[in-house]
Amino acid sequence: MENHKLVLPEHLNHYGYLFGGHLLKWVDEFAWMAASIEHQGCNFVTIALDKVEFRKSVTKGTILKFTAEKTKTGNSSLQYLVKVLRANCAYHKNETIFSTHVTFVRIDTEGKKIPLPK
Repeated sequence: MENHKLVLPEHLNHYGYLFGGHLLKWVDEFAWMAASIEHQGCNFVTIALDKVEFRKSVTKGTILKFTAEKTKTGNSSLQYLVKVLRANCAYHKNETIFSTHVTFVRIDTEGKKIPLPK
């Protein structure tokens, strides 16, 4: 799955760079959307991000490209590799600025872990 996000002034810290928390929120949301589209009718919650390391700074006006690819399927869990790239910089086109594995678990209406459908 692929998605894009425009970095706006409200996403920046007092130094003019993207707040890391906004990036993590978007990564979580886009990975959740990939899982939910792929496994319609299932409820997922995030249980882990494997590594959080911001490699490059991001400024206002940057268009970020998010890709989410499923890397593991367990009994009740899914894992996606999410990559974040700069999509609109002529000199650094498709430069990876962040990547992590996001793991979800399927839950029932009471919040208990349940198996994925076969």
